[in-house]
Amino acid sequence: MLYISTRGEAPRLPFDDVLLSGLARDGGLYLPDHWPHFDAATLRSFAGKPYAEVAAEVLRPFLPDSVAADVIDRLTARAYARFGHAATCPLVQLDPSTWVQELFHGPTLAFKDLALQLLGDLFEHVLAARGERITIIGATSGDTGSAAIEACRERERIDIVMLHPAGRVSEVQRRQMTTVDAANVHNVALDGTFDDCQAAVKAMFADTALRDQCGLAAVNSINVARILAQAVYYITAGVALGAPDRPVSYAVPTGNFGNVYAGYMAAQMGLPVERLIVGSNSNDILTRFLNEGAMDARSVVATLSPSMDIQVSSNFERLLFDLLDRDGAAVRTRMARFRDTGSLDVPATAWRAARDIFAGARYDDRETLAEIARIHRETGMLVDPHTAIGIAAARDRRPDDSTPVVALATAHPAKFPDAVERATGERPALPPRLAGLYDWPEHASELPNDLDSLKAFVRECSRAAAA
Repeated sequence: MLYISTRGEAPRLPFDDVLLSGLARDGGLYLPDHWPHFDAATLRSFAGKPYAEVAAEVLRPFLPDSVAADVIDRLTARAYARFGHAATCPLVQLDPSTWVQELFHGPTLAFKDLALQLLGDLFEHVLAARGERITIIGATSGDTGSAAIEACRERERIDIVMLHPAGRVSEVQRRQMTTVDAANVHNVALDGTFDDCQAAVKAMFADTALRDQCGLAAVNSINVARILAQAVYYITAGVALGAPDRPVSYAVPTGNFGNVYAGYMAAQMGLPVERLIVGSNSNDILTRFLNEGAMDARSVVATLSPSMDIQVSSNFERLLFDLLDRDGAAVRTRMARFRDTGSLDVPATAWRAARDIFAGARYDDRETLAEIARIHRETGMLVDPHTAIGIAAARDRRPDDSTPVVALATAHPAKFPDAVERATGERPALPPRLAGLYDWPEHASELPNDLDSLKAFVRECSRAAAA
């Protein structure tokens, strides 16, 4: 298997090159050149297996020449042994046809751990075989940063520079990044929004001299390996609820489209997915597109669900590539227009094709707080604002009452204690291993939204550049 760029001009690459490069050199995002298909018997065989074993079997076709079979078995076992629940991603039933899949039992209490714990080990394996170093640069709206730092801290062949929008992540999210005291970890509080952070990362990848000098690599969802790893939990949830012998729907709180795109990937691999429901906050560009056919960027609004405070949903480009029949030139033209005008035009046929599997729902802060309160009142559960949006979307946009719907719980409620307490009167406690988080010293550099300053900072942090 090789990987191709959504913009059609970058060379096809094998998995290990794509893992280390992240963004394609033409500015596009990598995708497999074909989708491996799991037949019904194979999907049924996943039932009851440990999560790590299913992950190895799902991922194996995507890296046939890069990582030996016994190696991926070992890496998945090691990555998911770090999770605090025996099932890794347990399902909790809310009502006769709605389940919550808890994706927050990893080291940093968010769904990003499910991919990034594995990616850290994959990076280490490939870099050791090549005798190389990399400098990871990433942008985070909250959870990616802490998960990536935890996965890459103190690794000999990796330096990591993580940008977050100053004042626009929760205190727990920020401290999970900035309290890590490791020589290879560098936090940047950028004066701007998450979209500014994301744009800066893409611009640095577009600078081929910087890219080559520092060995730039990505852990954001622009790295296809991360999305592939996330597809696994869609498959395990679906199989647990009767797939492939009945379809399953999923409700996903998302801003950057990466998490829900992993569900689309699972569907392409053979999982019978009835509907992928996008839950949005007030930054509702994805829901507006799905409901109205218009993708027009607006100013980012700060909300109680900051990981979704995004107006430029990078991973939508991957779906667009398929909607336009994998025409890289057509994607390239439209993405350039979107960059210049903030508006993305999609043919009516492509929009209808998207609506065949995707639906959208939007909830503002008032509605989010009401949903957190309702869930607590009716079930006793405490959920974070992102998860509340997913559960509300599952209820409001489910295709029918006979198809099970899985709402993805993307973060532990203790990551957003102020919002949860405001809605329920109960403040969720951090797990014991993070009990001292509010007392640990922080380490971060405050930088302006200036590309030259950021490039200079990355060069200074990169051991690959100094070699």
